[in-house]
Formats: sequence, C-alpha cells, structure tokens
Amino acid sequence: GSHGARSSFRSWRGPGVPQPVATMLSRLLKEHQAKQNERKELQEKRRREAIAAATCLTEALVDHLNVGVAQAYMNQRKLDHEVKTLQVQAAQFAKQTGQWIGMVENFNQALKEIGDVENWARSIELDMRTIATALEYVYKGQLQSAPS
Repeated sequence: GSHGARSSFRSWRGPGVPQPVATMLSRLLKEHQAKQNERKELQEKRRREAIAAATCLTEALVDHLNVGVAQAYMNQRKLDHEVKTLQVQAAQFAKQTGQWIGMVENFNQALKEIGDVENWARSIELDMRTIATALEYVYKGQLQSAPS
C-alpha cells in the first residue's frame, strides 16, 4: 500500500535530501497517484459510456433495418396478392373473350345462313317466274287455239 511506496520513496531520497523536500515529494507523488486514479476512473467511465452508446446505436440500426425488412415483407405480400388477383381477373377475361368470340362466330354463321336463304328464295322466285311465264304462254296459246 502507501506505506510500501513511502519506504521505497525514503530509500530513493537517500541521505542528502532534507525532510520538508521529502514530505513535499511524497505529497506530489500521492497527488500524482490520485490524479492517475481519477484519470483511470474517468477513462473507465468513458469506456462504459462509449460501449453503451455503441450498443444503443447498434440497436437503433437493427431496429431501423427490421422496420425496412418488415416493410419489404408487407410490400411483397401485397404484390403477391395483387398478382393472384390479376391472374384470376385475366383468366375470367380470357373466358369472357372466348364466349364473345363464340357468339360472333355464331352470328357470322347465322348471317351466312340468312344469305343462303336469300339466295334460295331468289332462286325459287326465278323458277316461279319462269313457270308463271310458261303457264301464261300456254294459257294464251290455248285461248288463241280455242274455237270461239
């Protein structure tokens, strides 16, 4: 302890150093050791504060990253949901489009059939006129040849 430091200090001063100087040197040594202890305590306190600050910073950074990761995860889930919704809607639209195409094809077929019926009707009408003309010709011929 301090007694050992004093005895080694006494042996250091040797026989030629007066007592007041030895007392003053002893006091200076004690002050120096006290200041060194204060510095060590202050350094230790600062080290603990630095560790605490670094820990707080690390936690804040991790929290910030976690918020970003959570946001990215939520965005990904929303996107997945939107993609599924779009897939369902696209399938429904494709089915609806197929139905529309079928209706248009049926309508075209019906138009063709109406055109065929029109041609058939024209053909029959032409045949009827031909028959009517022939009948009329025969009828007029009979009238002329009939005795009056």
